[in-house]
Amino acid sequence: MTLPSEESPSEELLPGTRRALLHRLAVGQAEGRTPSLVGAVVRGGRLVWADGRSMIDGHSPDADVQYRIGSITKTFVAVQVMRLRDEGVLDLADPLDRHLPGTAAGPGAGAGALTIAQLLGHTSGLASEPPGPWWERTPGTLRPLLDDVLHEPAVRHPAGRRFHYSNPGFALLGALVSRLRGQPWGDALHEEVLAPLGLTRTTLSPQAPHAGGFGVHPWADVMVPEPLEDTGVMAPAGQLWSTAADLSRWAAFLAQGDKAVLSADTLAEMRQPASGPDEVDGWTTSYGLGLQLRRQDGRLLYGHLGSMPGFLAAVLVSQRDDVAAVVLANVTAGPAVALIAADLIRIVGEHEPRIPDPWRPLPAVDPALLALTGLWHWGPSPHLLHLRADRGLELIPQSQTGRGARFRAEADGTWTGLDGYYAGEKLRVVRAPDGAVSHLDIGTFVFSRTPYGPDADIPGGLDPGGWRTY
Repeated sequence: MTLPSEESPSEELLPGTRRALLHRLAVGQAEGRTPSLVGAVVRGGRLVWADGRSMIDGHSPDADVQYRIGSITKTFVAVQVMRLRDEGVLDLADPLDRHLPGTAAGPGAGAGALTIAQLLGHTSGLASEPPGPWWERTPGTLRPLLDDVLHEPAVRHPAGRRFHYSNPGFALLGALVSRLRGQPWGDALHEEVLAPLGLTRTTLSPQAPHAGGFGVHPWADVMVPEPLEDTGVMAPAGQLWSTAADLSRWAAFLAQGDKAVLSADTLAEMRQPASGPDEVDGWTTSYGLGLQLRRQDGRLLYGHLGSMPGFLAAVLVSQRDDVAAVVLANVTAGPAVALIAADLIRIVGEHEPRIPDPWRPLPAVDPALLALTGLWHWGPSPHLLHLRADRGLELIPQSQTGRGARFRAEADGTWTGLDGYYAGEKLRVVRAPDGAVSHLDIGTFVFSRTPYGPDADIPGGLDPGGWRTY
């Protein structure tokens, strides 16, 4: 995806698709009993549809109206932290106290030993909320210091052992960014992320035009205004305001990156599960590094949900469909914004499925690499090795028990696994003394051209009697 232009949504979606999107939005507003609801769809990096529904006849909010986006703020903080990692300023395995001294003592004793990766992935074991009155409905002046957002003891679960969502964890990450950048977190966010991406309507405080937040009575169709508090040091957990247009640009960035802010490779790393099952297992929800992951309607979606008093928000991306959706509401509870966003993606995917890129031959082929392709065996298990673009390789098992993976070519003549069991492992081509290819070594697993070939380096040896029948 490329970032959406400043132009209004195009009319490139078919009329039937646009009507189905509007119908889903209208149902969400009516059944969710929200004063207003805005939806937007991004396809191919462009804002291709946006609309709104409102309780006021003849009026609907457009893609330039600000809503509070709650925990979607965390995705912005995570990008800032990953920028610091990519610059070599920190390592995700670093304990927090290495860069934010003082977090190993005081009321939050033990927080300093937590790693940055654990905080990003909510595996730190920190409490879910700060002490004192509900932080989302009270002014940040009640918690003026970082110590004020940590319980005693701060850590409620063994670090690294389980997913446990923690808002104070992102307050700590925001403070980390502030210290390492030498300026307030919000100022750093504007300079490093918002301005380069053109997110001019994403701010710490509301700027007109913006929606007011409301709570709706559960048993009567009446509503009451919700407070709009500045959350102080808790701001990195949920302070930001934004628009459907800005969040569409943000979704496009999360899909493909931008060299001025963060690479596509780093963003792909962020959307890998940081805890729990591997991506091949049957999980339905998980969490990466500052990004929520969910499976819906057979699709893998990533992004984040947000809520603050009076507001609900969702940004979800389907990489497979090259489609993203944004949903914003100004109500405390009611509309299922995650399901609405997933449905907007599904509607576009079903009505107008992505047309695949045309097959094209590789521009050039190294004969030595071409000679590596074809059938290989791990023991008796057959695998096919394919040559891909940029000298990449892909190992595809031909049985239900084999392990497949994609491999990235390295400058030293090896390949690095990108996914599955072999992620991060090295693939080496091992040659005989005469220079001929002997076998492939993938993290010590030996692949030979024939099953247990007599001249191959066979792991564990083979009965001298060879293959036999009984």
